[in-house]
Amino acid sequence: MKIVCRCQDITEEEVIAAIRQGATTIDEIKRLVRAGMGPCQGRTCRRLVSQIISRELKKPAGEIYPPTFRPPNRPVPFKLIMNEYAEQLEAEKKAAEKAAEKAAKIAAKKTAPKGGKKA
Repeated sequence: MKIVCRCQDITEEEVIAAIRQGATTIDEIKRLVRAGMGPCQGRTCRRLVSQIISRELKKPAGEIYPPTFRPPNRPVPFKLIMNEYAEQLEAEKKAAEKAAEKAAKIAAKKTAPKGGKKA
């Protein structure tokens, strides 16, 4: 039993079984057996999985597509989101107030009498 992915305890036999089920890319192996989904994000097992795919499908390593990379997710405190939302609302409120003041000035200019009164 040869361990391919130490983070997820995935063996070579599990990877080969996934290939026999029809997996042909690293991403498909990742979805079926979770190889590359541990804390190292595939830094150690990606190359091994690629070599196994190449060997089992008799393809050159250059024809094996690299996996898609996504940044790791981190939890965000709700308070941080709400603070940002409150700042956005405040900025929108200030912008609306400025627009209302500008509209009032324009309206005042239009309604103001032009010139002086003739008697």
